Amino acid sequence: MKHSKMDHSIFWPAMILTIAITITLVIFQSSAEPVLTGILTDLTFRLDWAFEFLTMGLFILLLWLVFGRFARVKMGDPEDKPEFSRFSWGGMLFCASMGTSIMFWSIVEPLYYYTGPPFGIEGESAEAAEWAVAYGLFHWGISAWALYALPAVVIAYSFFVRKDPSLKISAACRGILGKYADGWLGKVIDILVIWSMIGGLSTSLGLGVPMVANVSAELLGIEPTLPLSIVIIVIWTIIFSSSAYLGLYKGIRKLSDWNIYIALVLAVFVLITGPTLFILTYFTDSLGLMLNNFMRMSLYTDPINEGGFPQAWTVFYWAWFAATAPFIGLFVARISKGRTIREMVTNILLWGSLGSFLYFAVFGGYAIDFELANSGALTSVLAESEPQVIVEVLKSLPLSTVVMIFFTVLGIVFLATSLDSATYIIAGIATTDLQKGEEPARWQRLLWGVVLSALAISLTIVGGLNVVQTSSVLVSVPVLIMYILLAVSLIKWLREREEPVKE
Repeated sequence: MKHSKMDHSIFWPAMILTIAITITLVIFQSSAEPVLTGILTDLTFRLDWAFEFLTMGLFILLLWLVFGRFARVKMGDPEDKPEFSRFSWGGMLFCASMGTSIMFWSIVEPLYYYTGPPFGIEGESAEAAEWAVAYGLFHWGISAWALYALPAVVIAYSFFVRKDPSLKISAACRGILGKYADGWLGKVIDILVIWSMIGGLSTSLGLGVPMVANVSAELLGIEPTLPLSIVIIVIWTIIFSSSAYLGLYKGIRKLSDWNIYIALVLAVFVLITGPTLFILTYFTDSLGLMLNNFMRMSLYTDPINEGGFPQAWTVFYWAWFAATAPFIGLFVARISKGRTIREMVTNILLWGSLGSFLYFAVFGGYAIDFELANSGALTSVLAESEPQVIVEVLKSLPLSTVVMIFFTVLGIVFLATSLDSATYIIAGIATTDLQKGEEPARWQRLLWGVVLSALAISLTIVGGLNVVQTSSVLVSVPVLIMYILLAVSLIKWLREREEPVKE
C-alpha cells in the first residue's frame, strides 16, 4: 500500500490550533465553561428552527437522490466493485459514527425522558414511559443518519467520480467554491473539520471512559479512580495503534467486524434473558409512536411554553451530529467505492437506524422495565452518576460478571475504532492527495493518535472534556452553511452529467 505526502498548510495549523485551543480551554476552564455553555444554549434557542429545517430538508433531498434519475450513479468507474462486503461496510460506518455513545445513551437517555418528558407530559407517568424509548428511536434514527449521509455522498462523488485526489470537505465543495476550494477558504473549512472531529472524540471519551471505568471497577471490586481511567485510555491507544499500523483494510475493517459481533451477541443475550415479551411489545409501541409523530417531533420547538426540551435534546443532537458529520462523511465516502448513490443513501440510513433501534429497543426497554418494576431504582442513581446507572443495569442481568466483561471489551474496542477512523481521516485531510491505492502516511496516523491520546489523558486529569466538546459543537454553525455548499455542489455536478446527453 502506497502512502501520500503531508499537506503542510493544513497539518501544522491544525496541529498547533488543536494543542493551543485545548491548553487554553484547560487553563481557563472555570471561566470558559459557563461562557461556552451559555453560547451553546443561546445557539440552540435562536437557531432551533434552522437545525430542524436543515435536517428535514436533507431527508427530502436524500429521498430525491434515492428515487431520482441519478440513483444508479456509481462511486467510481463502471467496472469498479465495492471494496468491502456489505456487513464490513455497514459495521465500519456504524462503529465510526456511534461508538460508545450508543452504548451509553441507549440506557441513560430513556430514563431522562421518563423523568422529564416533552409536550408538557407529567414526569414518571405512564404516558412519559410510553415516550421514553420513542424519542430515543427518533434522535438516533433516520434524521440523525440523514445528517451523515449527504456529506458522505458528495465527498464520495468528488473522490471517486470526479477523481479529485483530495479527501477533504473543501474538495467536495469545489462545485460551488471553484478555485477558492484550494485557497484560504478551503484551508479554513478543513481545519474547522479537524477541530470538530477532536470534539467528537472528546464526546466519545467523555462518555466512554467513565462508563468503562465504572464497569471495570465493579468487576475488580475497587472504586472508579482517575488512574483506572488513564489505564483504559492507554489500553485503548495500544489497540488503536495496532489497528492504525495495519491500515484501513486489515485494521479498521477487522476491528469493526469484531465490534459488531460483540455488540450483537450482547444485545441478543439481554433480549433473551431479560423481559423478552415486554422489550418486543414496548419497542413495537415506541416505533409506532415515533412514526406517527415523526413530523411533530422533527419540527417541535415549544415556542409558547418554552419548556426547553427540544432545544436541550433534539436541537443539541442535530448540532452535535452536524458538527461531526464532515468526519463521518469523509470516512464513509472513503470506504464506499463501487457503490451507487442509492446504495449509499439507503444503506447509511438503514444500517445506522437499525443498529440504533436495536440498542434502544433492548437496553432502553430493559432499563425502563427495571425502573417500572423497582420504582426509583435507576432514576435515583441517575441524579448522582450516569455511568453508575449502567453498572446497576448490567448487575441486574443473569451472568452479570460475564456481561460486564463483554460490555467492557465492547466499550474499549468501540473507542479504539472511533479513534482509528478519526485519525485515518485527519491524516487524509492533512495529506496533499490520495491517488488510487494510496493511504494517508502510517506515521501521520500514529502521530495524530498519540496527540489525541495525550490530550485525552490531560483532559481526563483536569476534567476538561466537556469544555472541548461544547466548543466543538459550536462549529455546527458554519457547518450549516457547509451543508448548503455540499448540496449545491452535488446538484451542479449531477446536472453537468446530463449536458452532453442534451446536446
